[in-house]
Amino acid sequence: MRFSKTVAISTIALHSCLIALASAPAAAQSDPLVHNAMQQLGAGQAEAAYSALKVQEGDRAGEPDYDLALGLAALESGRPGEAIIAFQRILAQQPDHARAQAELARAYAVAGDIDTARAEFATVRGDPSIPDPVRNRIDGLVRTLDQQIAGGPSEITGYLDVEGGYDSNINTATDAISITLPLFAFLGPATLNGAAREQDAGFYQIQGGLSGSTPLSRQTRLFGSILGNWRDNVDTRFVDQASAVGTVGIAHSLANGDVVSLSGQGQRFWLGHRGYRTSVGGDLRYTKRLSNDRALSVSGQYFRLNYDGNPLQDAERFSGSITYADDSLYGGIGGGKEETRRAGADQLSYGFVNAQLGGEFDLGEKAAIIVGASVEHRDYDASDPLFLKGRQDMQYDASLGVRYKFTDSLSVRPRVTYTRNDSNIGLYDYDRWTASVGVRLSF
Repeated sequence: MRFSKTVAISTIALHSCLIALASAPAAAQSDPLVHNAMQQLGAGQAEAAYSALKVQEGDRAGEPDYDLALGLAALESGRPGEAIIAFQRILAQQPDHARAQAELARAYAVAGDIDTARAEFATVRGDPSIPDPVRNRIDGLVRTLDQQIAGGPSEITGYLDVEGGYDSNINTATDAISITLPLFAFLGPATLNGAAREQDAGFYQIQGGLSGSTPLSRQTRLFGSILGNWRDNVDTRFVDQASAVGTVGIAHSLANGDVVSLSGQGQRFWLGHRGYRTSVGGDLRYTKRLSNDRALSVSGQYFRLNYDGNPLQDAERFSGSITYADDSLYGGIGGGKEETRRAGADQLSYGFVNAQLGGEFDLGEKAAIIVGASVEHRDYDASDPLFLKGRQDMQYDASLGVRYKFTDSLSVRPRVTYTRNDSNIGLYDYDRWTASVGVRLSF
């Protein structure tokens, strides 16, 4: 299991207490190499101290004062493996050397071997010569290590987001005034009105959710979430939306830090204050941990879609994706198929491919710019019965916003979004933009 940030902070804090165990012995004060190295360590120059000591290792390995200085320099310069060897040489000669025993435990913790670190700290704690401040610090670190060994703490987080603004096309409809249907071309163009033409409105929406996880073992965690959304369009009801989503799954961390997860999800969607669709499915995901907090994920999803009062639309959706993410940037490509389940509805089935790119980039200590863009191509299986040709869409989405944090848990986010759907069938050709301001509370 990887060495956690919590344990890292604790071991760094412990180092200052370990100095109280013993200063460099009197013999070391007369040894210029060791004396200078200890001074460099005190000044935060661990790399310089390590370089000066390392060249003498062949001749001086086995000298306790030298090995203590070398072990400290190696540990502070990011070489815990070499530090462990140096401290072990001291203990081979002086089993009661409390400082070496404590630093050895710290080195094991830094190296990620928390089981051995926990055992070594327990040994150090039993030494009656350990001062109380150091013993108390070790007790706290042992409790942290015990928690890590058990799989870490249970966690629960949540958020509430309230947003309001303007939407130029709440029903994602064309702005055309009329359209010609091939079957009835002899009657001339059909006039579009009402819900068949784009309508604009002000809107507000409320979103919130809770997410939690708990360890089942050191490398396996159970996780789940509940999310809800309500969107109300001012002075109109027919495309008001609401949704509720529940997810539960299990994630297993491999020895190399990669994570495999399997989750199930159910969603209920309402449109125009009436039940519209229920979807149930799952996600299988493999996440490859890269250096510098980067990650690459490969995933596959399956969902069963059931439409209220319109079984002709019932479908199965298969999809897969490859995504990349780091501290500020994300991107991905994917594709799949949505296949209707009943005969005579192939015109509603389609294959799709998509790509996304976006990120959040700091503008200062409290502000960040948020950008995103995506594109999706959809190719329908059969000819549309009204237009006598197969439908093909190319949808483009873009967003731009700014997040300003008042505190770590409270932020405000103004943003604008734009969607363009290019379709070879005019009825489905539209564009849409929104402008809004949202306030988010995280906890």
